[in-house]
Amino acid sequence: MKPLSRDFLLQRGHCCNNGCLNCPYKTKNMNIQEEINKLENKGHLSDGYHTFDELYEFRKMYNAALFNEWAKHWNDFDVHKSWRHNDGELCFGGGWFIVVAMLPSGQISNHYEAKDWDLFKIPETEKALFPFDGHTGQDVLDRLKSLNK
Repeated sequence: MKPLSRDFLLQRGHCCNNGCLNCPYKTKNMNIQEEINKLENKGHLSDGYHTFDELYEFRKMYNAALFNEWAKHWNDFDVHKSWRHNDGELCFGGGWFIVVAMLPSGQISNHYEAKDWDLFKIPETEKALFPFDGHTGQDVLDRLKSLNK
């Protein structure tokens, strides 16, 4: 028997069981985030093509390549890395560092584990040069997109 389509279910006011976070048809027992939180290794979750672990590794390598190029060819974006946030506190209490760039549209930053320090061949500073501006993931995407206009 062929499974019912998402559209078919939604047209009839039923949940399609895809785990939509804001599904108006979700029942009390269908909180997918609760199920994810129970998993021992969330990094093995997959969209069918890549696991979360793979996607985070891709992000780290893309980030390192981009920041390294910016620092190598010109550093108009004040690219740097530090073990400490701008307030002088160790990133997450230690064992982590921050990489930062100040784009014309605003700050972008990411944190990485100490084992990845040498991937980033960028200037090291005693502490991050700029206070955190409150940027969200969406802000970072928008700021990066603005470079491609």
